[in-house]
Amino acid sequence: MDSQAPALAERVRDLVRERRIDPRTDADSVRRAALDAIAEHESRSLTGAVRSLDEPDLVVGQIVADVSGFGPLQPYLDDETVEEIWINEPSRVFIARAGRHELTSVILSGEQVRELIERMLSSSGRRLDISQPFVDAMLPGGHRLHVVLEGIARGFAAVNIRKFVARAHSLDDLVTLGTIDSRAAEFLTASVLAGLNIVVSGGTQAGKTTLLNCLAAAIPGSQRLVSVEEVFELQCGHPDWVAMQTRQAGLEGTGSIDLRSLVKEALRMRPSRVIVGEVRSAECLDLLLALNAGLPGMASIHANSAKQALVKMCTLPLLAGDNIGSRFVVPTVASSVDLVVHTGIDPDGSRAVREIATVTGRVENGLIESEPVFVRRAGRLERGHGAPLRREAFELVGIDLDDVLGVGRWAP
Repeated sequence: MDSQAPALAERVRDLVRERRIDPRTDADSVRRAALDAIAEHESRSLTGAVRSLDEPDLVVGQIVADVSGFGPLQPYLDDETVEEIWINEPSRVFIARAGRHELTSVILSGEQVRELIERMLSSSGRRLDISQPFVDAMLPGGHRLHVVLEGIARGFAAVNIRKFVARAHSLDDLVTLGTIDSRAAEFLTASVLAGLNIVVSGGTQAGKTTLLNCLAAAIPGSQRLVSVEEVFELQCGHPDWVAMQTRQAGLEGTGSIDLRSLVKEALRMRPSRVIVGEVRSAECLDLLLALNAGLPGMASIHANSAKQALVKMCTLPLLAGDNIGSRFVVPTVASSVDLVVHTGIDPDGSRAVREIATVTGRVENGLIESEPVFVRRAGRLERGHGAPLRREAFELVGIDLDDVLGVGRWAP
């Protein structure tokens, strides 16, 4: 940055205060203030009072990022190819691009990191202190922020910004990207229209939220969608959609709203569909009860295979209390979940649906049986021998399941 930029940034802050500009929401006005400050500086340079700037346009961008954005991190937030940004310590700032990690040239001070965290949280309504050393929040651009306070993280606060890079808004977009084949996309679209209960599984950064968004986009506009998440991440744009997120406890230690409460609240809002952004704990029980009562729904879950996703769905409800046992949970999962769509990330950073499995409803030795509808082999999704159990759900919406699955057109 030009050596004169800090003084110019201070002048822009003065103009922002004088003009009563909110830098968090009005970046255009901040830019105009920066342009005015630069023009004033260049006029003074004609008299020899100050040195002319070598690259005024570059300085404007840096000042706007510093005053209105997130300083040295702003270029990476603006870069659509960057998927995630994290700070391990002030001198080690990393990004992920195309699934690969890169160490950036950004070097911050401890004070800059603390200032960035404070600025990021200022618009979220969430806090970070000794009593609340972890925080999840949403940045103004829709990105997800996670911070671990210094003392819990060794030496420095640990910061992660997971960007929602919306390259796909529908299953057709995923076909174009090569994430899923057209036959499998046609089947999933039909399954959503039929009201099947779908669980999306995968590891971190495997594309679960994007896939869940694309599935939600296939929900008919005439239906009412209610979604619940820890932090707003879903962006499906459904015309009749209420989105809710959890809330931290206040300074007095009260007022927190967890996912279990939100799932229960969603059922009071006359939903046609319910989506749980990510199932992590006891809220799985409330989701299962809703699905078992006949309300179509979707959810995502961390798992390394479709079978392991079902195992986890059977385990998480046990966290709800000692009175909840496997004898109730396992058959409830077997009768409530229709499909598991498992997605993964390859070593080269590309994401792809690995398997679409159907739940047969049968339980053997405490394990839920599933069959592959589509499974990825040699880089493409091939038709498996499985088929959804609830054929009548497809018939009710006028869909021929055999035709969708290619019976008589493709060999299994």
